[in-house]
Amino acid sequence: MAVEVRTPAEAGRGSLATRIVLTCVAVAGVAVLVAGLVMAGLARRSAQNVLQQSLAAQADVIAGQVDQRGLSSRAAGLGRVAQVVRGQGIVVVLLLPRRGVQSTDGSSTQAAITAGLGDIDSRQRISTEVRVGGTDYLVEARGLGDTSGFALVEPVRLAADTQRILIRNILFALGAGLLVAALAGALLGRLLGRPLRRTADVAAAMRQGRRDLRAPVEGPTEVAEVAAAVNELSIALQHSEARQREFLLSVSHELRTPLTAVHGFAESLADGVATDPRHAGQVIRQESQRLERLVSDLLDLARIGADQFRLDLARVDLRETLVACAEVWRVRCERQGVRFHLDLPPVPAVATTDPRRIRQVLDGLAENALRVTPAGARLTMSLGRTADDITIQVRDGGPGLAPEDYAVAFQPGVLNQKYRGRRPVGSGIGLALAQGLVTRLGGTLTAGPAPEGGAGFTIVLPAT
Repeated sequence: MAVEVRTPAEAGRGSLATRIVLTCVAVAGVAVLVAGLVMAGLARRSAQNVLQQSLAAQADVIAGQVDQRGLSSRAAGLGRVAQVVRGQGIVVVLLLPRRGVQSTDGSSTQAAITAGLGDIDSRQRISTEVRVGGTDYLVEARGLGDTSGFALVEPVRLAADTQRILIRNILFALGAGLLVAALAGALLGRLLGRPLRRTADVAAAMRQGRRDLRAPVEGPTEVAEVAAAVNELSIALQHSEARQREFLLSVSHELRTPLTAVHGFAESLADGVATDPRHAGQVIRQESQRLERLVSDLLDLARIGADQFRLDLARVDLRETLVACAEVWRVRCERQGVRFHLDLPPVPAVATTDPRRIRQVLDGLAENALRVTPAGARLTMSLGRTADDITIQVRDGGPGLAPEDYAVAFQPGVLNQKYRGRRPVGSGIGLALAQGLVTRLGGTLTAGPAPEGGAGFTIVLPAT
């Protein structure tokens, strides 16, 4: 198994498992901190409500005890109450008519807190919270039988023990949350990282030329889909490379045949043993021309997808192109005993195209058709037009193709590989080149059965 090589930049980004752990820890930390802050606020508010209710209950009890006494007796009674509640941190403030606010312990702070209350009405109840000097205070004021009254004042605070317990609980929850998040992140990272790492190893091996390996399709759906896609890519590459090898073999065979003839006749001429030097020269010329055409087709097929592939577009009447092409192929068909037929429309068929490339396509299709058409059968070239399209067909009366072959007829080398040894075949690049040229010209090239009994190839170009 190949080992994946990572660049320093890739290594610096960290593994997926590490990222998942860090993300889970960060999310858990933020969640616990937010929950702790919310819990602290709720605890403070809850404690404050308890203090307020307790202070209100004490104020009601005190008011009930001193309400029936005289003014001086009330003051004395409140003074004694102040001594009792002072140990709880509560200060009693007197609200006396004409004498204003008086604190039982002389504290100006508590007096300032209740100064805004002024004279308090009979039976009035005031429950409020004020802030003085950065400290919050709870105030419970009660009116007595006249305009006098009293107020209980207590600072809002949490007990030190309560604060420590709250902080300890928050820290414990934070630590537990981070630990659980780290474990969950590590488990999730392992769950995701292991199949991804195996898939990456398979991809690295594919990069080095291996095609027999398959990634395990496991883990979550998305991860399994990645592994399945890599496996499908490996299979597709395996088939593609197999077709390329077969294509190269067929091209090598096509190159070797004329080269063998050229080499043999050239040696006979060089050795002076050729019985007919003129015939030897003709064979060498014909085979060299065959080699030239084959090499030219290969170069065109390689360049056809490039932007610099040259097209000389012009408005032409394709009837003239087919007439010129038919003059050549009628003679060649007669030599092999094949009947040639040309079918042209009575009106011009004008298109903006490259007539030289159209002729190249027609010659290639006609050569393929004549190669398999037996003597006495017919080879047809036809031209038709509609308001939008121009249609050119090359049809033969040969053995035709199997129904499943029409879909793959334009793949390089496929038909050559299937029919080699069973019928005359070419190099396997002519149809692929023809389709590429027609596509570059803005048209389509399709294959199907012909009424003559063999195969038919249809070119459709936009009419202009």
